[in-house]
Amino acid sequence: MTWSTSAAIRAVRATIVVTGLFALTLEVIGDQQKQMCLFATFGALSTVVFTDFGGTRRDVLLAQLGLAGTAGLAVTIGTLVNQNVWLAAAVTIPVAFAIFFAGVIGPNAAGATSTALLAYVLAVASPGTADTIGSRLAGWWLASAVSTAAILLVPTKNPGDRLRASAATAASALGRQLRAAVRGAPVVAETQASLAATNALGETFDATPYRPTGLATADQAMANVVQVLQWCGTLTADATDGHAELGGAVAADRELLGVAADVLEDTAALLSGADLRPGIDRLESARATRGAHRRDLPDDPDAVRVAAAQAYRAQVIAIAARTAAADTLIATRHEDPEVIAAERLCWYGLPEEGPRHRGSRLAGLRDGLGVASRYASLRSVWFLNAVRGSVALAIAVAVADLTGVEHRFWVVLGTLSALRTNATATGATAWRALAGTTLGFAVGGALLAAIGTGPLALWTVLPVAVFVATYTPGTAPFVLGQAAFTLTNVVAFNLLTAAGSGWHVGAVRVADVGIGCAVSLFVATLFWPRGAGPLVADNLADAFRAGAAYLVQGVDWALGLRRDEPDTAIGAVTAGTRLDDALRGYLAEQGSKRLSKDDLWRLVLATMRLRLTAHSLAGPRLATGSAGPADDAGEGSVDATSERLRQRAADLADFYGRLAAELEGAGPSVEVRPDVAPGDAIAAENVAVAELMATDGVAAPAVWNALWVHEHLHQLDTNEEEIIGPAERLAAIRAQPWWR
Repeated sequence: MTWSTSAAIRAVRATIVVTGLFALTLEVIGDQQKQMCLFATFGALSTVVFTDFGGTRRDVLLAQLGLAGTAGLAVTIGTLVNQNVWLAAAVTIPVAFAIFFAGVIGPNAAGATSTALLAYVLAVASPGTADTIGSRLAGWWLASAVSTAAILLVPTKNPGDRLRASAATAASALGRQLRAAVRGAPVVAETQASLAATNALGETFDATPYRPTGLATADQAMANVVQVLQWCGTLTADATDGHAELGGAVAADRELLGVAADVLEDTAALLSGADLRPGIDRLESARATRGAHRRDLPDDPDAVRVAAAQAYRAQVIAIAARTAAADTLIATRHEDPEVIAAERLCWYGLPEEGPRHRGSRLAGLRDGLGVASRYASLRSVWFLNAVRGSVALAIAVAVADLTGVEHRFWVVLGTLSALRTNATATGATAWRALAGTTLGFAVGGALLAAIGTGPLALWTVLPVAVFVATYTPGTAPFVLGQAAFTLTNVVAFNLLTAAGSGWHVGAVRVADVGIGCAVSLFVATLFWPRGAGPLVADNLADAFRAGAAYLVQGVDWALGLRRDEPDTAIGAVTAGTRLDDALRGYLAEQGSKRLSKDDLWRLVLATMRLRLTAHSLAGPRLATGSAGPADDAGEGSVDATSERLRQRAADLADFYGRLAAELEGAGPSVEVRPDVAPGDAIAAENVAVAELMATDGVAAPAVWNALWVHEHLHQLDTNEEEIIGPAERLAAIRAQPWWR
């Protein structure tokens, strides 16, 4: 067991609330059927311990109100159907599926899943008729009200708070690294610091089994900040590793990078709670100034290549810094509704809203339904988990009733607590759950034998048992948590039963949890034995395909060969989000991982690099207009160079498509294309672009756009070799049987 201040606060809070409500409903209010006491106790336990909402106090209050309403509906439905086993099992599937799948909306919805399920499970698996609904709702809502007050009065940090702090550290470190590079000073220490900060940011983002951001506009902006800062870290590392010395860049590029460093540091301050606006206008002015110097390039093709690379890096780093700052303004709620409405179009692909409907509840509902529909796929870890979990609970409800066990609730709860994303992890968890329950039963039996079942002794032990049971989650092995929870139930049920039931309660819980664990293992083996590993490969394939389609359209747009803006952005973002969720589910699985984490990160970062490269190309065109009429030779050079670049984009898309097929097990191993092999000379289109620069009469915007596109594609070319090996190893592991 490890020490945790947050866990200690949670445990003290839970001890006061749970013990107090138990005493209030049992001894003061009184309830002959003990329904109010039962639901108040479990409602308080789940709300205080298993629910951790993020955001402002208002956000937390609204989330708690939503949870209270959802739990009340679940209690009502569960109570109405629990008299008929087959009706109860049938209704459990859609109800449990909806609760599981609602977690896709965001961290607050995902964090409420356990509590909402517990409300339904307690109602559907506990004896009670329709006339007990009032007492049950009164108990649960009383617990919700008291628990919400305790949470607001004594808050604890949540993953969203840690995420913002980690993002602030990363943005500040990147700003210092850029500033040192522009000065021409050694950047080894700054590079190591920014690398550590961006890695820590990624680990914080992936530390929970669900994304610590949701569907709210501010949440989506925060998710974008994380991805853009990681991308900015990669760009800055590439720009300062000796391939292109920024200290020797032209003055306009150095000025642009200096302003980008200022904007990154302002972004860090915003994320830390400062009330300011980053210098985005100054950054755009510096970008425009650099555009005015686009003719200041040497005539030598090799020198053109170096100068263009420096200009490219300065521009994309500036774009990344600007994007991070803009998203941070929205994430910290400093931006106005018009900007937020524009961002909604980018994230959700929604039609423009009128002023009356902007920010309305109807719009929020539509957003949620639209995003949820994109997750209704066998590629989605949320969808598969919802199907598997709902079927498991339905089977547990039927088994608990047909076997005639004394407390059906423990069977269903045992199923819920042991079910994991693969058969191996479920089996291991089931054994630990059973071992912990048995240990708790043994300790509880010995305790009751020592102190007896008198009210004074039990009331003395109850607060201690609640404290231990609520402190252990996340700080102690699962076995100890189960043991502490069993001990708490032994004491509580002895108080509920006027005559005292002694050790018998513990024995019944051991048997019931054993049945529930068996149900979990059966369902895990039947529905999803391999867990999230194959799903990660499938979503990697989807992300590569969607990113490649976005890239092709982005290249045509940047070259002026496409009239409409790219429309594949939403597909690429959706694929990337599903990949994040699948990877998060895989990393959260217990037991050893067959997939190398390094290989996974190389592939995941490759999909992010592909998507954000396409996003950079699909943004506002870097150069527009014309410097004058071009002669026929110039026009021919422009057309030929554009066609070379389009073919390079098509070749890259084909490469990513073949890589996706290999990851899915539907294609042969992918090889590096000969024209981008290590040590190869300058790529053919690079020479063509250099020649284009020297062509008399060519419009400068067309030349600069060609250079802009070429540098983007060149960065993707150099990334090919390092992702082929990881893809081959992932495909080989996928081909093995799940039990190996």
